[in-house]
Amino acid sequence: MTEVAVITGASSGFGKATAELLAAKGYKVYGIARRQISHDRITYRQGDVRDFEAVREIIRQIFEEEGRIDVLINNAGMGIGGSLELATTEEIDLQMGTNFNGCVNMCRAALPYMRAARKGKIINLSSIGGLMGLPYQGYYSASKFAIEGFSEALSAEVKRFGISVSIVEPGDFATNFTATRRNSEASLNDSDYGPVFRRSLSIIEDEENGGLKPEVLAQRIVKIVGCRKPRLHYVVANFEQRLSVLLKRILPGALFVNILRDYYKS
Repeated sequence: MTEVAVITGASSGFGKATAELLAAKGYKVYGIARRQISHDRITYRQGDVRDFEAVREIIRQIFEEEGRIDVLINNAGMGIGGSLELATTEEIDLQMGTNFNGCVNMCRAALPYMRAARKGKIINLSSIGGLMGLPYQGYYSASKFAIEGFSEALSAEVKRFGISVSIVEPGDFATNFTATRRNSEASLNDSDYGPVFRRSLSIIEDEENGGLKPEVLAQRIVKIVGCRKPRLHYVVANFEQRLSVLLKRILPGALFVNILRDYYKS
């Protein structure tokens, strides 16, 4: 019987590439996006992951149509750049609401169906920014750190129901994430933070634009979906970024922060 996969943020980047590859592999794929989209192999549902009641209704409708939900991929996310001090309440709420609360809402909506079936896979997109606090991307890192902790706890709670939880931690990829990042005007215009933020932002954008193609991550996610016993953590990045994750684990905290400061010229 055809397995059903639901993926958020499926209109572009990682989400679109993953949805299309899963569909090509024979999965019935439902993509959730904020805008209405038509596709010949993917069934799109319009919705905002920050709205729990809306996504719960979408998941209910999918289950009503298909009778099963086998895979949930929480990919929806966005970034806001700027200093932690000068971020507005609206910017903080948008960053945390989209990246973290959106993931939580989707899990809460899908878990009752997976638990009743005693099977399912949940794949949550974090970032290497969820393994280390990146300067001038602090609330983005915070949202991804939150996904890490939530996913680890969720894995421990739902494993006995036959549900696996995996966390995918991408490095830099060349997607439209860079172009759609919202940068704090207060930070850009501040006499103390502005020059340093602009310098750091230039480094960040150069790395993203020169990053791996989204299809690389899509292929890894599809392998995880097909894996009988998937791992909890998957770092998907170039050699230097994978090395940075290793260094974060073994170096004293203050030393690693100094390395980050030097690298991002902050």
